[in-house]
Formats: sequence, structure tokens, C-alpha cells
Amino acid sequence: MSHPIPAILAHLDQQAPAAEVRLIDWLRIPSISAQPAHAGDCLRAADWLRDQLQGMGFTASVRPTAGHPVVVGHHPGPGGGAGGGDAAPHLLFYGHYDVQPADPLPLWTSPPFEPVVVQGRHGPRLVARGAVDDKGQCAMWLDSLRAWHAVAGGPPCRVTVLVEGEEEVGSPNLDAFLAANRAELAADVAVISDTGMWDIDTPAITTRLRGMVYAQIDLRAARRDLHSGLYGGSARNPINLLARILGELQDAEGRIRIPGFYDGIAEISAAQRAEWEALGFDEAAFLGEIGLSIPAGERGRAPLERLWARPTADLNGIWGGYMGEGSKTVIAAEAHAKLSCRLVPGQDPQAVAEGIRRFVAERLPADCTAEVQVFSSTPGIEVPADSPWVQAARRALSAEYGRPAVLMGSGGSIPVVESLKRLLGLDSLLVGFGLNDDQVHSPNEKFELRCLHKGARSHARLLAELAGRAT
Repeated sequence: MSHPIPAILAHLDQQAPAAEVRLIDWLRIPSISAQPAHAGDCLRAADWLRDQLQGMGFTASVRPTAGHPVVVGHHPGPGGGAGGGDAAPHLLFYGHYDVQPADPLPLWTSPPFEPVVVQGRHGPRLVARGAVDDKGQCAMWLDSLRAWHAVAGGPPCRVTVLVEGEEEVGSPNLDAFLAANRAELAADVAVISDTGMWDIDTPAITTRLRGMVYAQIDLRAARRDLHSGLYGGSARNPINLLARILGELQDAEGRIRIPGFYDGIAEISAAQRAEWEALGFDEAAFLGEIGLSIPAGERGRAPLERLWARPTADLNGIWGGYMGEGSKTVIAAEAHAKLSCRLVPGQDPQAVAEGIRRFVAERLPADCTAEVQVFSSTPGIEVPADSPWVQAARRALSAEYGRPAVLMGSGGSIPVVESLKRLLGLDSLLVGFGLNDDQVHSPNEKFELRCLHKGARSHARLLAELAGRAT
């Protein structure tokens, strides 16, 4: 039996204003997971989502964790039984309802939790914290499920929904929840909308994500801070030493000098390189938007290859000694730095962490000590481009946009993708509708209403394709 895709798409078009109102209601809840004062708001955001799912025929509940709660919902699909009534796949939709803090508040053109619709270069856009990351992108697949419910009585396959409230603080309790609920959360593939498009007219499927090793280096020299006049010229200055060590992280060609850093990395295929080159990425314009003009990174590598398929090592902070107003002539006893390494598929995060320790130790004088603390460690992810899930998504997106979907990489990390694979054995289908200028995590975060609406239509088509029932 073929499901009525034209009627479902028409329903989404007709209900677009109501969908915007629903999203605005959710965005008004300041579910800031990083700030304890907003714990009640996180619970309100979870309750809101549970109620929405229950109104679409889902069995849904708000589940406690050691931190903010998780929302879990289940729909049996057209058959109403454990298997959904046929051989259609079981989908798990993942998202997060928590948002970043809104600071600095003076830079917002409107209050961050009082959503407004304003005109932009692509038409009307919704401005609010969480507009695109990730409430707006969750709202797209929620609206597609609502349309299937209204027109066809429910989704064309079995669906589980998993939406957490701690993604913006590193998902500290998600792994434990996944491990404790493996059987309940079993599915065939995870669908995630927390990524972007190539541009507003060109849809994209993200097939590569960089992983991360985030470390702090703590270097110590003398037992106490010293007078720079009495000890300068004799005692070791740990800030000088740390700056010299860190200055050797890259060679003149932009390659990272951490031992074993490039072990396990495979070169991208000629076909992948050609596909990325055909996108016509303008690195000069990309850098020009942020006031830069000279590319960095590994020489001899194409821009998108450097952004999507090569690892990095970046200092995120360095401190020590006196940093107040005026002067204080002190040789500090300690110096510190934070270092993030973005990893690509093939790299072993633990081996990279050990390489950082070795890199520092090899440059350390005998009377100084250094500790390397590792705060997070996740591998890079690659989704096979020829998987049936990716191919189904390409068909759905092409039908909606009238052009092929780009298979792109992402320089960022989505740790849940690795967790879902490791703990539940699930591959993830990353279909997002954000744009580069959405100002994610920044003041005046926005989501184009055109992306919101076409994203919902795309998800409706995707459900049909994944269930094998597209028209």
C-alpha cells in the first residue's frame, strides 16, 4: 500500500503557521542545561515534548537521569505490534532540548527567550536561543510525524524518539542511560538533525564527523612564585617554557608534531576529492566573513579536505602568573594551557592523548613537572556513502529540493553518534537544515523559516523512503 505523500506534504504546507507557533512556545522555555537555576526550565521543556508526542499517538515519558531528564517516546507503526506489522525498519530519532547560555545578553537584538520573526536575506527567520540548535531542528521531524499521524494515522514504520537535556554540557549522563536501556532503545538506524545544509538551496547529508581529544597541560617549576629581579636569569620561568613547548606543536608546513598523531588516517578517495572540489567552496569568502584572508593548516591540502578530513591541534587558552591590572614582577610557579585536537576517522583518541603527554615530556627539563589532564575523548566518525540509509535520504532530499544532496563532512563533533554506535550498535543518518550564518551558540541565533518548513517536508519524504513506501 502506498502512503499519501502528496496529502501529507499539503498538510504540512497548510499547518506551517501553527508549526511556527508551537516552536515559539518551546523556544520561550529557557532550558539552559549549564546553569542550575534553569533545572526547572529543562524539566518544563521535557514535559512540553512529552505532551507533543502523546498527542501524536506515542507512548511517551520523561525519564530521570543523574542530571537533566531524557524524553523517550515509542510508536509501533502501522501494524500496532512489536514489529510494526511488516519488514519496515525501526527508526530512532535523536535530538536535544537543552540550549546554550544566552550571554552576552547586550549583543542580542531581541531578548533570547522571547522569539521574534524578522526579515532576512532569505525571507522570514526566527531569532531565539535554540532556534536551530536544536529545538528548531527537532521541530522539523516532530512536524513530519504529526503530519503522518493526521493524514495516515501514524508513521509508516516503527519509531522511537530519544531527546536529551544535556547535550550542550557534554551529555555526561547519556551513556549510562543508553547502557541501562539498550533493549528499549533497540532500532535499525538513528536519524539526527543537528547539522547543516551546503547552502539554502542545496540539501546535505553529513557523512564525516571529527572526533575530539580535549586536554589541559599543567606545568610546574619552582615551589613558589618568585621575584623576577632576584631570580630572573637563574630560575626557570614555566610560562616561557610552556610557550616554547607549545610553539613547536606545528612545523612550518602546518603538520602536527605530536608523536603518532597521523597514525591510522586513510587518504580520501579520488572520487571524494573530486566531489568536494566540484562544490566550488570559496575559502577566501569563508575567511573574509570573519576578517581573515590567509588560510592556515596543512600545506598542500585542499580547503574542504583540511576542514573535513584532516586533524587539528588548537590551543584554546593559556594562562599563568599575574593577569590583573597594572604590573607585578613575578616569575610564576605554574603555567597552564588548554588544547583541543579534532580527530578524523582512523585516529585512536587514547593514542593521541598519550602522544600529547610524550610531546610535552620530551621537551621538559628534569627539574620541572607536567601533568596532562584529558577531559574528553571521542573518535572521528564516517558513515558509508553507499549505505541504504544514505541512499534513501538522498532520494528524499532530491525529491524535495530538485537537486542532488551533497555528501559533506563536518569539522565539528557530535559525540552522541559515537555513543549510539558503541552502546546500541546504531549507525546514524545525519540530515540537517542549518546554515553557516545561523549564529549557533552566539547572540542572535536564528533559523530560516524556509529551512524549517522544507526540513519538515524532507523528513516526511524521508519517513516514506526509509519505510520503502515513497510515491
